[in-house]
Order: sequence, then C-alpha cells, then structure tokens
Amino acid sequence: MPRLNRIIETALYVDDLERARDFYETKLGLAPLLKTATLFAYDVGGQSVLLLFQRGASLQTQRSDNGSIPPHDGSGPLHIAFAVEEAELAAWEEKLEQLRIAVEGRMQWGGGGKSLYFRDPDGHVLELVTPGLWRTY
Repeated sequence: MPRLNRIIETALYVDDLERARDFYETKLGLAPLLKTATLFAYDVGGQSVLLLFQRGASLQTQRSDNGSIPPHDGSGPLHIAFAVEEAELAAWEEKLEQLRIAVEGRMQWGGGGKSLYFRDPDGHVLELVTPGLWRTY
C-alpha cells in the first residue's frame, strides 16, 4: 500500500473573506500565501496551509489550462487544531483574552497535552494544542 505522509491543506468555508482575513491574519498572526476573489490561503508554521474559501463559491468545477478542480463546499461549524508549544499556551490564552475571544473549553489529555478551544467569526471550533495529544504529536 502506498503511504500518505501528512495533511498539506485544511479548508474552512467562510461567509465573509475579509472578516476571516482580519481574524486569521490580525488576531492569529497567519501569513498570507494567496488571495483571490474566492480563496485566501495561509501558511501555518511552514508545514501546512489553511485554505479559507468563500462559502458557495466553489460549487462548480474550476477549469484552467493546467487542469481542473472538482466542486466542493462545506457548511456548519467545523474543527481544526493548531499545534503550539506548551511554554506558549498561557501567552495564547492571554492574547485571546485581550482580543475578547472567549475560550469555550480546556482539556488536559492523558499523554500530557493541553488544549484550549475557541471559535472564529464563522463559528468554526479552533483548538490550540500542545504536544502529548496523540502518539504522533
């Protein structure tokens, strides 16, 4: 069986790209990689990419001279987790408090990892998690 190495991209679908841009760039500090009328892409730690699609804007096959991308979209609150260093978790919690972003949950995992949960402006559940959550992290 051929092997899958890692997840390269994670996609969220948002109602307002500019509102999402403000949140992910200004509040979470992600660096933009690409901005189009219907998609913003962000570098996450030099290891993965967060794609923010305008909800409903990718329901048709997208074609170019280079190939095609099949239709896709999503609805409802989704979940993604960002890896953070344990030594920075308290600073993240303080930053969220300063930004008036409510922490909705905390978790202490059996392997030693800790998580904070909060939401983006579209209601997606975001998690900041330290090492010790999974065997692989």
